[in-house]
Amino acid sequence: MSVHIYHHGVPPSQTPAPADPRGLEDVTPSGPLAGLVVADFSRVLAGPYATMMLADLGATVIKVENSAGDDTRTWMPPVHDGPDGPMATYYLSINRNKHSVVLDLDDPEDLADAHRLSARADVMIQNFKPGGLVRFGLDHDSVRARNESVVYCSISGFGTEGGAHLPGYDLLVQATSGLMSLTGERDGTPYRAGVALFDVMTGLHAVVGIMAALQHRTATGEGQHVETNLLSAALSCLVNQTSAYLAGGVVPSRMGNAHPSLFPYEPLPTGDGELIVIAGNNGQFRKLADALGLPGLPDDPRFGSMVDRNRNRDELRPLLLERLATRSAQEWFDVLTGVGVPCGPINTVDQGLALAESLGLNPVVHPGGGVGVVRNPVDYSLTPPDYRRTPPALGADTEAVKAWLKQA
Repeated sequence: MSVHIYHHGVPPSQTPAPADPRGLEDVTPSGPLAGLVVADFSRVLAGPYATMMLADLGATVIKVENSAGDDTRTWMPPVHDGPDGPMATYYLSINRNKHSVVLDLDDPEDLADAHRLSARADVMIQNFKPGGLVRFGLDHDSVRARNESVVYCSISGFGTEGGAHLPGYDLLVQATSGLMSLTGERDGTPYRAGVALFDVMTGLHAVVGIMAALQHRTATGEGQHVETNLLSAALSCLVNQTSAYLAGGVVPSRMGNAHPSLFPYEPLPTGDGELIVIAGNNGQFRKLADALGLPGLPDDPRFGSMVDRNRNRDELRPLLLERLATRSAQEWFDVLTGVGVPCGPINTVDQGLALAESLGLNPVVHPGGGVGVVRNPVDYSLTPPDYRRTPPALGADTEAVKAWLKQA
């Protein structure tokens, strides 16, 4: 049966009616969000990542695409050769547990279906340019007029005021937020991160905002407009680096793999390769010094505290490197891990997945028995994520969704 989140103290008259996805799901979803319908008008990464997180928890996510489909369907290589032909692995990584419906918003009949969907949805999420949905009657005010209890989430690149005209690409935000100024060698070229970091973080912030708004709706019956943008998320996620400027008056700069506030906290060369070595506090540093055969280091006034070690890192580093050069990275990994010093190799992606598997983290799932993808990273004791549907082919559910919309 359809499930909805209710607050026991709210009179039934205040509680929004569930959208009721029965007749649409071919596999009954489970989880705390089962029964919630999410109208997903987003594309590329931030929005689709957010809606995948909601879908994992049981929400019925209807992914609305135009005839060309989500841009990420064409972002290849790499590709996966599946039953529907080659599919971009980028698209596969963020679209499990969803239904794909093709709607041409310039077509009156399809637009009417889009309006019906927005009227039946518990959550609507979109990342069009600010104001881009007004002409279709799918902006927040228009949707709210049809659906007062909707939680409507807007994601943009640079907000809806002075930055409304700027396109929301992660690379632009990595550059403009300051992240690239912090990434790379001290005297080298600024680098982007190897993944669209702020798209993912913005998607996670969107999920937090949506869940908070749903809780408010449970308590009051009121929907609301939730907004976030890549630049705001980026500045928040730069944490200690933005704080260095705001609270300390310091403009951070690139330091390669070094950390501005911790030493050692970086890859260090050993006898046959580099090893990440971390001493995040005085106790760890003493364990590191003992393991390296340098028990006097923690009592040296140059290295007695984290502040001292940071100030004198150029004197401390060669002492550590001299000892690390006497054994291989694997030997030092075994020794240092054995005494409680955080350390580790610099893995490739396949090695990272293998490590997670060896640690019992079960990183890979096969939604609907299909292609392997990385699982939801949160474990729940009572309501585990549900992996019921493979990432859909373009328009795979158009007929089913349109039939469901006409049942209302």
